[in-house]
Amino acid sequence: MQFYSRVVENDVKALLSDLVEVLPRFAGTTVLVTGAGGFLMSYIVETLLAWNETGSGDACRVIALDNFKTGVPERLAHLEALPNFRLVRHDISDPLDLDEPVDWIVHGASIASPTVYRQYPLETISANVDGTRHLLELARRSLTRGMIVMSTSEIYGDPHPDFIPTPEDYRGYVSCTGPRACYDESKRMAETLAVTHHRLFGTPIKLVRPFNVYGPGLRLDDRRVLPDFMTCVLEDRPIELLSDGAPTRSFCYVSDAIALMMRTLASDFAGDAINTGNDEVEISMRDLAEAVSRTGASVLGRAPIAVRYQASEDSDYLVDNPQRRCPDLSRARHLFPDWSPKVGLEDGLSRLIQHLVEKNGIRIPVSAEV
Repeated sequence: MQFYSRVVENDVKALLSDLVEVLPRFAGTTVLVTGAGGFLMSYIVETLLAWNETGSGDACRVIALDNFKTGVPERLAHLEALPNFRLVRHDISDPLDLDEPVDWIVHGASIASPTVYRQYPLETISANVDGTRHLLELARRSLTRGMIVMSTSEIYGDPHPDFIPTPEDYRGYVSCTGPRACYDESKRMAETLAVTHHRLFGTPIKLVRPFNVYGPGLRLDDRRVLPDFMTCVLEDRPIELLSDGAPTRSFCYVSDAIALMMRTLASDFAGDAINTGNDEVEISMRDLAEAVSRTGASVLGRAPIAVRYQASEDSDYLVDNPQRRCPDLSRARHLFPDWSPKVGLEDGLSRLIQHLVEKNGIRIPVSAEV
């Protein structure tokens, strides 16, 4: 089986080992993944299809759905010839009528970049609300065994310091009218729809709230902080922070998030939310920029790039931007004691840079190769 990159291949092989007790639950079943061309959902697609190649059980059929407005067709192109893989181009805002049964659903179709969803607020609301409702109806009709509804840590808004790390029962401090509200509030509504279906019909939904997940496949033009920093590394130009660098986040490498999500999907846990992330390091944007500069220098064999500060030309850039973001992972660790984040921040940054070097055909000195 061909993989998207060597880094992705190594990540997926590690996931196959880590999920050796989990993946057989999907043998002989069909999994629908929406937003499949995105970097997070594409890892699920690739992991399931790679498991088929191991011959460990009856093959799992994967239906990958995306309209590719923000997803990347290249991310799935190398998989299209595989048996038990079907690619469906569809806008999840429109009703979905598949001609085959679906046993599991992972609903990840959404616009997630603040810059993009502020440009397309109505489309963002429709994908998160109408799209979720269409899939919940599909899950009810199909008697689906499990369904993940991808939510976000943004539903917590800007948490009070007493609730950082933030547990799932924190109700949030969110603006319903600000420039980020189209995303935050529509994700909250998606959770309401999902839990209502669980209460009324017993639909086995699981709400997943990712905290700043990153990794190979993250689009460099989506204007979130790490893609912007990585672009500067690849172009060997200074990182420009559009704030004072004080806000903090906890970043989770994609394989750690997928390992928890697949456990969640296959489990009996349902009707509630689970935080997904890495709680080991809460880092300021200033220190993150320095870490990216330092790691890029190590991977590429060149001097670290400078970090500069300037104001954004976008007047809404920092409006409603949370000052701190860190997950309480007590529920995840209680439900899945065999899971914990394995990839540290600088290791994850190094993997991402190596992936970008490969995909962009950048030559690095032999002495700098890692």
